[in-house]
Amino acid sequence: MIPLKDNIPTRNFPIVTIALVVANIVVFIFFQQALFGPHGGFSSSGDPQKTIHYSFIPYELSHPGKQCDATPEGGAVCEGQPGVTGQAQKQPPVWLTIFTSMFMHGGVIHIAGNMLFLWIFGNNIEDAMGRLKFLLFYLVGGVVAALAQFAIHPDAAVPTLGASGAIAAVLGGYALLYPRARVVTLIFIVFFVTVITLPALLVLGLWFLLQLLDASSQSVAGGGVAYFAHIGGFVFGLLTVKLLASRYDPYYDRRSRLPVY
Repeated sequence: MIPLKDNIPTRNFPIVTIALVVANIVVFIFFQQALFGPHGGFSSSGDPQKTIHYSFIPYELSHPGKQCDATPEGGAVCEGQPGVTGQAQKQPPVWLTIFTSMFMHGGVIHIAGNMLFLWIFGNNIEDAMGRLKFLLFYLVGGVVAALAQFAIHPDAAVPTLGASGAIAAVLGGYALLYPRARVVTLIFIVFFVTVITLPALLVLGLWFLLQLLDASSQSVAGGGVAYFAHIGGFVFGLLTVKLLASRYDPYYDRRSRLPVY
């Protein structure tokens, strides 16, 4: 299920949403050196050393003074782990990686999906909040999402990266502000593909339910997708969006309502 667009026009140009999309793409291509690779040739995720150094690794927060480094295979190994000797290369402090990790991505599909969700749902939340409050909401949502993942897997030596935690906050806010919005959605059912229009609450509610189901079956090691970051970000969005959305129009769906006689 992939959302393609919603039916709520924005009243103001979504400059922060566009800037966030551009920043993520620039970091992915030029800083991570994705697509072209650090040594030339195609690379879906870029320089593994930069990915490890600038991603948030829960182990580094739960073990102050210990740092992690990239292995030749592209994984992470951390100081203080059983069987690990030597020191990692000097790198950013862990508190900074909570922010830098929001702009790092693990591959083309990862960033493409995140930027699609950010564009569809972020512009309306920016419109409802205003630019500065939306930027604050987005960044704090990303921090809360990272800490939610840390709370569940504090010893995980697995890089947490991507904008999805911050975007989950946007989704939570959108679900609360615009539950009756209509979202054009691409649906895959085995070999059958179709496009239908669904209520936003259904689309985002199903997304959140999938995060809960996947999180319940995730290994204790915390590898793979950071489902608890998604859950934490979404809940943060639900709880805080109305504190910031002073420009929200409660009659956003008046044009699509059925007439009453």
